[in-house]
Amino acid sequence: MNSALIFIFGAIALALALGLLARRGKKMSLEEWAVGGRGFGTAIVFLLMAGEIYTTFVFLGASGYAYGHGGPAYYMLGYGSLCFVLSYWLLPLIWRYAKAKNLISQSDFFASKYDSRPLGILVAVVGIVALMPYLVLQLKGLGIIVSVASYGAIDSSHGMWIGAIVVALYVAISGVHGSAWTSVVKDILVMFVAVFLGLYLPFHYHGGVGQMFADIEAAKPGFLALRESGESPVWLVSTVLLSALGFYMWPHMFMATYTAKTDVVLRKNAYVLPIYQLMLLFIFFVGFTAVLQIPGLKGSDIDLALLKISLQTFDPWFVGVIGAAGVLTALVPGSMILMTSATLLANNVYRPLRPSASSAEIVKLSKWMAPCIMAVGLFFALQGGKTIVALLLMAYAFVTQLFPVLVMSSLRNNPVTPVAAMTSIAVGEATVAWVSLTKQSVASLFPFLPDALKDVNVGVVALVLNIATLIIVTLLTRRSERPGLTAPVSQ
Repeated sequence: MNSALIFIFGAIALALALGLLARRGKKMSLEEWAVGGRGFGTAIVFLLMAGEIYTTFVFLGASGYAYGHGGPAYYMLGYGSLCFVLSYWLLPLIWRYAKAKNLISQSDFFASKYDSRPLGILVAVVGIVALMPYLVLQLKGLGIIVSVASYGAIDSSHGMWIGAIVVALYVAISGVHGSAWTSVVKDILVMFVAVFLGLYLPFHYHGGVGQMFADIEAAKPGFLALRESGESPVWLVSTVLLSALGFYMWPHMFMATYTAKTDVVLRKNAYVLPIYQLMLLFIFFVGFTAVLQIPGLKGSDIDLALLKISLQTFDPWFVGVIGAAGVLTALVPGSMILMTSATLLANNVYRPLRPSASSAEIVKLSKWMAPCIMAVGLFFALQGGKTIVALLLMAYAFVTQLFPVLVMSSLRNNPVTPVAAMTSIAVGEATVAWVSLTKQSVASLFPFLPDALKDVNVGVVALVLNIATLIIVTLLTRRSERPGLTAPVSQ
């Protein structure tokens, strides 16, 4: 066994141990299992949310995107900062309503706000479908990290299997408590690795960060700037907007919000988390350093940039430390995604179809669903496919379609009817699915548009159709609605 494997398996064993120990002294009701009894303070909520934000997408995807695309990678800095501003106003509203109504999931929130069980089921299905590529992303990243950091001693498929088993086990036993405990170790280690690599590598190979940029510009003129077409300023602005609006539409982010002890906890996190966003800069520096040192990575192989340059630079034992940090960036968010998906399926799809089901039965079903969902995610992950960033962008376009209906629900007198809410979400999701499957772009859909507008993120098209549908169907259904048509939702 090489020394790298010691650290990698040590991280996996630690995650499993912490995940299992987190259950001690707690009776695992659905509320305790899914949202930690709503008792987490500022520090734990910070670590939990940071654990959901800084995943293999940041560790491998951000460095890989900087390596493969250059300047357009800066879109991640934009949306990751704007969303925290939005959270200062949005999350306390969500938390207060969820606390008053004793809600467990994102689906519960929409069902209660619109007094509609069918809407709750639709939102649950949307959440599960959107979370699947996010889970696949974590498993793909985990496989890459274990395979490369172990110097090929373990192939990527075996790495995915190991991680999938570990996460499914501690999620089924400890729920969100396991994720919270593991987040503490993960954030400390990832911060150290990111800052160290981001500073050491540019100085080691170029003599400094500024010189690194100068060398890249000399070797690849224009690489560090936005493109005139394709990944242009219009693309960046529209992608930042779409991602910022969708950031807190993820079902697992809703459930992380519910874990807070008070709404003040969420506001404190809103102005602390942007500081954590600076970690992205160091990850970018790693990817940029690899541009000239590890040339030739193409397609999905760009996600290997961070690990390849680490293998070239460091001894095996330190590569193991880097691999251990990477493993935790997959296990922690993977556990929250898995727990959320299982909760949505049991509590918000199964329970409405079987109203007589007890809470104990729902908890039991949620725990059994966790390994089943993980098995589906593992199947898709083993099929290979898109780069990590491409997977996440597709999933973001999907969850963002919930944003208009959420915003309208916050109004004192919400004019939107349940039928309008369901129809608009369905139109938005169908559009995202269609453009993703057919690989359409704004340029191919609307060839008559000015060249500048052809680079708009195609997810914006789905959002515009969503909003237009929301307005039209609201006007039509409000004219014909009658009292008592919608059965009240019991919580």
